Amino acid sequence: MRITLFFILTLSAAAQPRYDLLLKGGHLIDPKNGVSAIRDVAISQGTIAAIAENIPASQAAKTIDISSLYVTPGLVDIHTHVFAGSMGREYTGENCVRPDGFTFRTGVTTVVDAGSSGWRNFGEFRDQIINRSKTRVFAMLNIVGSGMGGRPDVEQNTKDMDAKRTAEVALRHSDVVVGVKVAHYAGPEWIAVDRAIEAGNLARLPVMVDFATFRSERPFQELVLKHLRPGDIYTHTYLSAVPMLDEAGRLLPYLLEARKRGVIFDVGHGAGSFSFRQAIPAVQQGFLPDSISTDLHIDSMNAGMKDLLNVMSKFLNMGMTLDSVIACSTWHPAQQIHHPELGNLSVGAPADIAVLRLVKGDFGFVDSAHLRLQGTRKLIAELTLRMGSIVFDLNGMSSPIWNAAAVKR
Repeated sequence: MRITLFFILTLSAAAQPRYDLLLKGGHLIDPKNGVSAIRDVAISQGTIAAIAENIPASQAAKTIDISSLYVTPGLVDIHTHVFAGSMGREYTGENCVRPDGFTFRTGVTTVVDAGSSGWRNFGEFRDQIINRSKTRVFAMLNIVGSGMGGRPDVEQNTKDMDAKRTAEVALRHSDVVVGVKVAHYAGPEWIAVDRAIEAGNLARLPVMVDFATFRSERPFQELVLKHLRPGDIYTHTYLSAVPMLDEAGRLLPYLLEARKRGVIFDVGHGAGSFSFRQAIPAVQQGFLPDSISTDLHIDSMNAGMKDLLNVMSKFLNMGMTLDSVIACSTWHPAQQIHHPELGNLSVGAPADIAVLRLVKGDFGFVDSAHLRLQGTRKLIAELTLRMGSIVFDLNGMSSPIWNAAAVKR
């Protein structure tokens, strides 16, 4: 009797598939592990369980053929605005978007809200958005306690730039707060940057700076050469106001010096912060972005930016390799926010995955000055997985084909 029971249990265990899902035949791009090749990816209990040249379909409960497609880590967008709410005209919530409506359909599984909230209202942001979203949402706290105001004067309030309170809230919510943000300060002083750096030191977090109004009293060169620390991030790298090129169109050397110091240059496209006149010559001269991000909000998504895949496609058509573009949208930003468990497809990593199609054709891409770049390649998200679950499927490749003959009435 015991022998019979043993064999029954053994046969039952053998009949159970090893994996929940198998993505078969795709071209894997995993910058962390230096892999760019055809590989199968097996998923079990929300994590990457195996990666190999050939994993038998019989070992998985479900297999999806993704031949001719690219498999990448779920995209990580470190400059978004997703604190959507209704706190009145002093608050920027009406310009933000709720993340789940705009992430998965573009292969994005992780976003960072860049300063929409400050220490005063972060609790509401966490309760209303972060804790309720399927998208993984992190935050950079605005150095202004009230966050990113709907009125222009809100972010000019130096009395509300409290480094100690900002650091206290960041440390209290260290599982989701990944940095401190400076945005839109127009005064001649360095106070906004200096208070943010102080908060970053107290909380041991990077600082992201949107330099906003460029003034002679606080030169941009001084920001990246003296004020920002190694690991701090300047966003809006290809903004037209950035002193990037000399009169002959050559890249200014101080930018390379700043990068050598460890300053990170992020795209932060936005509605008004990306110029082909800056980006194309800079990329051609080797000054590539360290990370590609959107500055997603209602205005930018309906203007030239559109979404992360559109921004990534721009850099493809400006001459970056696909592998480099993927690195700047996955592994690089994951490291920048100190979450190296993300942005890669290592065995044991969360199964956040984007399956992308690279389409060839005739496409137009628009910058913030409404200038168009004609391109021949464009990325489209076919399938997005968040912790092993399919959260977006453009063409239903994970669904069985409808068979009219099998339908019985």
